[in-house]
Amino acid sequence: MKDIKCPSCGKTFRIDPKSFEEILLQIKDEEFNKQINDRLILAEEDNKKALEIQKNEYKIKLIEQSRIKETEIQALESKLNVAEEKKINALNELKNQASSKINQLNNELYKLKYEIKNQSIISELSLKNKVNEAVSYLEKENSSLTNSIEKIKLEQSINEKLIEEKFKSKISERDLTIQELREMKSRLSTKMVGETLEIHCETQFNLYRATAFKNSYFEKDNDVSSGSKGDYIFREFDNNKIEIVSIMFEMKNESINGTNKRKNEDFLKELDKDRRQKSCEYAVLVSLLEPDSELYNAGIVDVSHRFPKMYVIRPQFFLPIISLLRNASMETLKYKSQIDLMKRENYDITNFESTLEQFKSAVGKNVSLAKDRFNDAISEIDKSINHLQKTKEALILSKKHLLSADSKSQDLTVKKLTRNNPTMKKKFNDINNFEDEVA
Repeated sequence: MKDIKCPSCGKTFRIDPKSFEEILLQIKDEEFNKQINDRLILAEEDNKKALEIQKNEYKIKLIEQSRIKETEIQALESKLNVAEEKKINALNELKNQASSKINQLNNELYKLKYEIKNQSIISELSLKNKVNEAVSYLEKENSSLTNSIEKIKLEQSINEKLIEEKFKSKISERDLTIQELREMKSRLSTKMVGETLEIHCETQFNLYRATAFKNSYFEKDNDVSSGSKGDYIFREFDNNKIEIVSIMFEMKNESINGTNKRKNEDFLKELDKDRRQKSCEYAVLVSLLEPDSELYNAGIVDVSHRFPKMYVIRPQFFLPIISLLRNASMETLKYKSQIDLMKRENYDITNFESTLEQFKSAVGKNVSLAKDRFNDAISEIDKSINHLQKTKEALILSKKHLLSADSKSQDLTVKKLTRNNPTMKKKFNDINNFEDEVA
């Protein structure tokens, strides 16, 4: 039982350890959820700030594009004015030449008339011929000048049409570019002019690598040993080289005027396969496909109902999704460490039990072998005992025979030996008499 003191009323009450653990777990869960919500709020604020920055960038780019197009239009207008001036100058020059030529011819005609008037002696036929020749010459000159003027007017008209068409084409291109920029702005696309989506994401990451991602790895996935690969792999480590979070990135883009319109759904299965083969925890599809989709334009889209731990984002959410997933993983890192410790302890216990079972099995085997040998030895001892028992019985029987022989030998006397043997009896008597005499 644990004593808990109420901070409000100061009353102390007891609670059993199980309920105490449940309350403590609820407090931890609430604190964890609060931290997650705080992180989400911070990430949303970061997204808003990034969105404002990108809006300002688009405004600046739009102004710059408009300024460039205005400069081109002014240059074209200047060229058009110069061409107009050249046309007017050429027409004036032709008019001046024609006027000068006509005046010259009029002077010649005047001289001719003056000569005709002063030279009355010239015949009328000669006068008519000269007049006809002069008229014919004037008509030819007039026709030649007229043709030259018409040709110049035609060339000038063609040049004017070409310049006008070129000018209209430039204006149309400018309007189309402005419209594309406006559409890109409305879709919140961060793709720069002349820059691919992959290079843009890598550049954005490298801008913050030194400050926000010191212990991070973000490189292209060049390993095709499994048959396929993603675009980029992100891995974050702590100071002990323990992996905090890992993300497989796939970047998909298409031309605005492209005819083959693909969908984000077409790439999710392959991305999940790459994530599992490269042992990444999360998978993220950075996509500019389906530009008119309200779902994908709304923000970070969780597609975990199709494939686990997978998200689809627009490029402006590239850094926010990394920060969100990394911060969430850092909060749960200590719980992962505790779980790993428990797993290692369970593994140690299991390993100890396995080793104990192996020891018991080995000892049991040795005991079984020793028991068999012991039984064999006992059997041999029993056989030896039986043999010794038989030997003992034989020895006891021999002892009895020897005792019997000894008893019989003790009962044997000279008297008994010489009984019924007079010869031996006489011999022993002679011996005894001799010994008595000697004594």
